[in-house]
Amino acid sequence: MNSLTQPLPHHRISPQDVENYHREGYHVFRQPVFPEAKFLGLKNCFENILNNLSADVRPESMDVPHFQHPELFEWLFADEIMNLVEPIIGPDIALFASHFICKPKGNGKRVPWHEDSHYWQTMIKPMEVVTVWLAIDPSSTENGCMRVLPRTHSSGKMGFSDYDDLKPGEAVFNDEIKSSQRDMSHVVPIELDANQCSLHDGRIIHGSEPNLSTKRRCGYTMRYVSTRTRANHEQIGSWHHMYLARGRDHAGNVYGDPSRAYEELARFRTKHGKNGH
Repeated sequence: MNSLTQPLPHHRISPQDVENYHREGYHVFRQPVFPEAKFLGLKNCFENILNNLSADVRPESMDVPHFQHPELFEWLFADEIMNLVEPIIGPDIALFASHFICKPKGNGKRVPWHEDSHYWQTMIKPMEVVTVWLAIDPSSTENGCMRVLPRTHSSGKMGFSDYDDLKPGEAVFNDEIKSSQRDMSHVVPIELDANQCSLHDGRIIHGSEPNLSTKRRCGYTMRYVSTRTRANHEQIGSWHHMYLARGRDHAGNVYGDPSRAYEELARFRTKHGKNGH
């Protein structure tokens, strides 16, 4: 193994993987992310949250669950995750957001073609977010796995494409990138076994088909930025927190307390339709 492919001792992806990530906009990690017992702990935590959802809440919309369930920081701050992210953004890391996107079997909603950055706009600067998409269930083309358009994070509108409105309730989000701005001949499906993950740039174009199969599809998206990223606290202070996950702050950000629940933030987001994705 040469110096280009040799990872640092606590890094889980190689310099070559990082180079490919920056070029393509995503990377697939096909090893188990967590030891089996730790992964099952996360899956059980998710199942408990899912089972206690209000009847009027779709399982695809379990956004920022760590605000109400700080026990999730056991996995959000875990070395197994940090050591995937650090090679890409450096040793000083903040948690930006997380989201369980669970498509129930038979009627799981489509995720329209989008860039995550479109929904965040001026929340942070620069717009350099790494999302770890952890498969809670096996994710395949059969049950609506994520699909990406490689290199779109650094081409075209570079994270801020033009969108058409969709009918409310038609898909997970109510808008979609105009068809003229996406070349479907380059689509790559990201199929994962449970406890595997992909990483993607927050500006890449991606989406997924509905789940009409007999198998549920759930992923946990964990989103991280360098602590050199500056949050627009005047804009988001009443409804969003970032958290210091590893290292130290470099941008003068205000961080949430991972030991406490923020029920008021969850209520505010629900009332005002705020969404971290």
